[in-house]
Amino acid sequence: MAQVTGKIRFKAKLLRPASPKGAAWTFLVLPGTASAKLPTRSMTTVDGTLNGASFQATLEPDGQGSHWLKVDKALREAAKAVAGDTVALEIAPVEVEPEPRVPADLRKALAANPDAHATWADITPVARRDWIAWIVSGKKAETRVKRIDTACDKLASGMRRACCFDRSGMYSKGNMGVPEAAE
Repeated sequence: MAQVTGKIRFKAKLLRPASPKGAAWTFLVLPGTASAKLPTRSMTTVDGTLNGASFQATLEPDGQGSHWLKVDKALREAAKAVAGDTVALEIAPVEVEPEPRVPADLRKALAANPDAHATWADITPVARRDWIAWIVSGKKAETRVKRIDTACDKLASGMRRACCFDRSGMYSKGNMGVPEAAE
């Protein structure tokens, strides 16, 4: 992957997801040439504009070596765009990754485990984001509970990274990847 030295400019089509029905959000897939300029094939946070409307968002891996962007209703409206439109984007990776939103169940488990909490407080925002992504990528509620317990045990023992978590979505059969587009 090449390092970005300036803004990445491209156009992409806004798509509506097939599921859930009636979703208020849309998404777009970055062209491979634009994605290749990013520093990683995994999640990466960017500052940018969509049809001139400013945003900051974390691009998700599409599982094919590229990225996709979830475009919420507010950004879509600010950009004066609708599903099916081709939109102009300008993006650049942020200089400092923002803190991820910690789900309430994980926050509660960390608060109950001082050793896990100490490691959590000492790792980077990217490492925290990876732990969260691994936890929430489970499809069943019981999997999520097990992963929170496992994460707390591993963090308490000093493990700083979610082991064996495929950040790009290319090598696992998890639920990482671009949504299916509605027709």
